[in-house]
Amino acid sequence: MSSIKKVVLAYSGGLDTSAIVPWLKENYGCEVVAFVADVGQGAEELEGVEAKAIASGASECYVVDLKDEMVSDYIYPTLKTGSIYEGTYLLGTSMARPIIAKAQVEIARKVGADALSHGCTGKGNDQVRFESCFAALAPDLKVIAPWREWDLSSRESLLDYLAERDIPCSASATKIYSRDANAWHISHEGGELEDPWCQPTEQVWTWTNSPEQAPDKSELVTLKVVEGEVVAVNGEELKPYVCLVKLNDIASPHGVGRVDIVENRLVGMKSRGCYETPGGTVIMAALQAIDELVLDKASRKWKEVLGGEFSHLVYDGRWFTPLKDSILAGAEALSKVATGEVVLKLYKGQVTAVQKQSPNSLYSEAFATFGEDDVYDQSHAEGFIRLFSLSSRISALAKK
Repeated sequence: MSSIKKVVLAYSGGLDTSAIVPWLKENYGCEVVAFVADVGQGAEELEGVEAKAIASGASECYVVDLKDEMVSDYIYPTLKTGSIYEGTYLLGTSMARPIIAKAQVEIARKVGADALSHGCTGKGNDQVRFESCFAALAPDLKVIAPWREWDLSSRESLLDYLAERDIPCSASATKIYSRDANAWHISHEGGELEDPWCQPTEQVWTWTNSPEQAPDKSELVTLKVVEGEVVAVNGEELKPYVCLVKLNDIASPHGVGRVDIVENRLVGMKSRGCYETPGGTVIMAALQAIDELVLDKASRKWKEVLGGEFSHLVYDGRWFTPLKDSILAGAEALSKVATGEVVLKLYKGQVTAVQKQSPNSLYSEAFATFGEDDVYDQSHAEGFIRLFSLSSRISALAKK
């Protein structure tokens, strides 16, 4: 243990990382540098975080603004693949982890650290995500995961540990939920959510209205999409992060983006979580609407495959891999035609694309009309159907 001289800790200011700072110093005899990633979790969570880190025993604290880069270089590329984990989860926590890990490694190089540390428990996905990124970016740095080493086993024991050392902490033993927030979403776990038969109470949700509380009047929002990226909201061209923030503000009062799921964790167990992703849900609906217009059947089927594979890649923490580059290259190729405009209606927790257009649209009213047309000979369908179903016909005849 004495070989570790300086460690960079991914610090949040919460109970776990507040205890980890003194624990690292006591058990490894090392200097602890705190690193805080600003991924849009809000000013309230970041307020006073540097002072908290120093009060806990850190020698210094770096707060790094990652908001713009996270949305532009991690969220938008993921959206181009159409990734939704297990059909519901929009990967809010998962997409933030690689950029946090990369920035943590950069701080470690800057200060000359020889180790990295995090506050992830041994039960969750994040330990895998962080450490897989560390392995790809800094295999020479030792990784210290206190939750897999120490004998502090409960919230109460952590509070007692800090109290014995006169280290201030705003956490309390009565905190019910475990939450993780960034510009894309906020997740909720724990409390009554540990029982899948228990309906979430309203105190679970912190960002969006319930459908019952949402306005009785719908709201229309217009998104401009260029090559798979939202570039404007209601006619105003904005950078990706600002687009997301604006859509969060528009969609959250309407109760858009709430999901309650039981998901398969990478480590083998199932967990129940509630997620709020208001702006992201609107963006995903807009991109899907454009795809409906511009992608032929085979391309759309292929994108479903890419999206499914990429959702597991992001969820499992394999961002810095050749597989990520390969899938994103495929998604980029399909997105070249994903340009257009979508009008979406927000109402009582739902978002619906009600108007869509694209210069690359494959939809032709002349071909699709139920009225009279002069571009399609319906008699041609008979031969197509006979060939399309020929294997079934041969199989049936063979059985006779």
